[in-house]
Amino acid sequence: MSNSGEIELKHKPKMERGGMRAALFVYVSTVLESIAFIGNALTLFVYFYGSMNFSLTKSATMLTNYMGSTYLLSLLGGFICDTYLTRFNSSVIFGLIEVLGYGILATQAFIDNLRPARCKDITLLLMNKCEKADDGQTLMLYSGLYLVALGAGGIKAAVPSLGADQFDEKIPEEAVHIPTYFNWYFFSFVIGAIIGCTFLVWVNTNQGTDWGFLVSTLAVLAAVVFLCTGYSFLRHSIPKGSPLIRIAQVFVAAFKNRKLSCPETIEGYHQISGSKDETGTDQILKKTNQFKFLDRAAIINTTDSSDTGPWSVCTVTQVEEVKIVVRMLPIIASTIFLNTCLAQLQTFTIQQANTLDRNVLGIHVPSSSIPVIPLIVMFFAVPLYDRFAVPALRKLTGIPTGIRQLQRIGVGLVLGSLSMVVAGYVETRRKRVAVHHNMVDSPNPLPMNVMWLGFQYGVFGIADMFTLVGLLDFFYSESSAGMKSLGTAFTWFSSSMGYFLSTVIVNVVDDVSGGWLKSNNLNRDKLNYYFYLFAGLSTLNFGFYLLCSTWYRYKDVEVKELEGENKVEMGGV
Repeated sequence: MSNSGEIELKHKPKMERGGMRAALFVYVSTVLESIAFIGNALTLFVYFYGSMNFSLTKSATMLTNYMGSTYLLSLLGGFICDTYLTRFNSSVIFGLIEVLGYGILATQAFIDNLRPARCKDITLLLMNKCEKADDGQTLMLYSGLYLVALGAGGIKAAVPSLGADQFDEKIPEEAVHIPTYFNWYFFSFVIGAIIGCTFLVWVNTNQGTDWGFLVSTLAVLAAVVFLCTGYSFLRHSIPKGSPLIRIAQVFVAAFKNRKLSCPETIEGYHQISGSKDETGTDQILKKTNQFKFLDRAAIINTTDSSDTGPWSVCTVTQVEEVKIVVRMLPIIASTIFLNTCLAQLQTFTIQQANTLDRNVLGIHVPSSSIPVIPLIVMFFAVPLYDRFAVPALRKLTGIPTGIRQLQRIGVGLVLGSLSMVVAGYVETRRKRVAVHHNMVDSPNPLPMNVMWLGFQYGVFGIADMFTLVGLLDFFYSESSAGMKSLGTAFTWFSSSMGYFLSTVIVNVVDDVSGGWLKSNNLNRDKLNYYFYLFAGLSTLNFGFYLLCSTWYRYKDVEVKELEGENKVEMGGV
């Protein structure tokens, strides 16, 4: 094992590892894992309600908490990757945890005694008369469910970073491929999600949830096995210690040195080289002028040379690592609301679909498969953007990625606001159709095709393509070498907070408005008001994002040759 941050494989020279060929193992594994995760996210509500006999409210809360917890646990996964395990080992271990979780859910679904008796021919008002799941059955359900959440969350932190590691950001010829990698990583996720929304939903609907969980178990197991076959082709980073400890050291040292005067020159600050890597170069973060109070952590105390430990004096690079994290916090906060809008679409669009004509080209489309619409849009949008839009923008801007990462995220936020406006218009039209045909209280489908929902979902799909890929690229590229997985996890943390915030906003608005959704009949409720409200809030959020992105300063990296006098300086792109 070298000191470079990579594990050297003796039977394969380094030049034969990494690159797009190695990334293929990440792409395929992502497809297989996404089949299970996305497919079950669309059908778990039905399982909670129809098989485990939980109430509608309880089922909805369980699903929201599960999704939010999955994305939140990615922070734990990122911390473990950066501190204790390699990203490859983390991917395998978290994958096996997810397999175990699905295995428990499949076992419970197959064996009747492990579930309450299924209710049959009972109306909604009498659901409280159904047999409740006992403590043991509930414990088994939650055990399987949150093992899946832990495994899937860890994978979301480890796998994207593992793929990006196959391109050395210190080598310009390789670094230029990192944004392309994230585009195709997202494309792989989309392919898996499409299969999950169609095939796995079909299995759950027609063969039973037990078979759906079994297919999910096998899909994730196949993802782990396939990733393992690429071991000798992949570059493997090694942990560089706890990023949380390094962050804490900066704050403690800055507090200790609060009475020291700041040096007038850079020579008065502590800066040493990091570990020499196999290219013979050493990456150093250059000092910035933001958050000057943190600079005190790197002041060399000339009056007391005995106290030079890491909790008393830090390097400039370590201080700049902390500054990067602090600068990222407003960006994270300003992207949460887009995921809140996504949660609204996922929840209410399926309910809208239940009131519409779901026959498309002679095929009866299950309402749970409606989210396939934005996925199909993204399936075509990602290659078009990567192969045509990026080269065209590159010629106009001179930026290798076409536009900067924060600009890409901003485009996604604007489209997210537009999708809420479109959703409000479509819902208003749907209600007019119900009134026009005297079907306000009718349980029959309205004479309006479900593909109308494709407009709002399509716009949001493109918004998600810009924002999610932009965030993954941004957090990975801007994070220091010892925080790559944790940085990637910030993207999913934003998604987690979006799901939790969605529940809070709906409850608050429902109380303040007097109950826009109080009648449990979408034809009488005011769902369109919700969508227009979210459009307005999204616009305000975009204004906040503009302030944050304008204030943000990309990291400035200095790559020095350890042997020789050549020096290359790299600014953020």
